[in-house]
Amino acid sequence: MNINNIPTGNGKNDIKAREKIISNFYYEWKRKNPSQKLYNIDLKDYINIRYISIVETVEHSSKNYLSTLAVLQLDCILKLAKKVRVVNTKQNDKNQNQFEKMIKMEYELVGIGLVSLIVGIKRTNKEKVQYCITVIKT
Repeated sequence: MNINNIPTGNGKNDIKAREKIISNFYYEWKRKNPSQKLYNIDLKDYINIRYISIVETVEHSSKNYLSTLAVLQLDCILKLAKKVRVVNTKQNDKNQNQFEKMIKMEYELVGIGLVSLIVGIKRTNKEKVQYCITVIKT
């Protein structure tokens, strides 16, 4: 992915283009990673990529150019992010209903800033699932 092709503006067309870039990136990532998971050193467990990972990240990260750039560093973030705290799910958020808790994690990406990785712990099997990635501080 050539970062020069990623729109930097905040207009509707720019956001739509970034949505497509993130979505395409995830589908290509899943093709290259058939297990659809990577081991996180701090959690000492795997973080899985699921459909909800793509939906939430496309919706949130596409609104910000730096967040879109961060998503393209998915492997690094999944492996090296560190747990900051565990929080309850938002009761009014239907996308979070499948999770019992959310783990807030952070990773400093050089040239981009502090990245937030939200990982959900599934109610049914305790699987850790990447929920969303966004830049929180540049």
